[in-house]
Amino acid sequence: MSTSRSMTTLSQVMNRLPELGYGEELKIKRDKGAILGDDENIYKPEDLKVVKVYRFEGESDPADMAVIYALQTNEGKKGYLLDSYGTYSGEDALYVNEFIKKIKIERDERLEDLD
Repeated sequence: MSTSRSMTTLSQVMNRLPELGYGEELKIKRDKGAILGDDENIYKPEDLKVVKVYRFEGESDPADMAVIYALQTNEGKKGYLLDSYGTYSGEDALYVNEFIKKIKIERDERLEDLD
């Protein structure tokens, strides 16, 4: 009897998040905070909470090494941050990682079915 289950892929999560209201991308700007989609508000880490983290390992392709953070603002706006790690992390990786580390974590149980 096999105990393995099929793995959720990056594209499956990216397709499902907008259906759950997490369709806006958070863009972190160096030394300026972050913006969510077309919103003009500038968000600091204390204005956000991570409600779910999805990590993808690149077993066959290192380009597949990524993390998706499902986020909410203190005002209830929802979005996501897609971040690569390892070989394909960008030049702003250190700044992005420091920003993310400062965001509090508060799980949203509705996102559990995407695992």
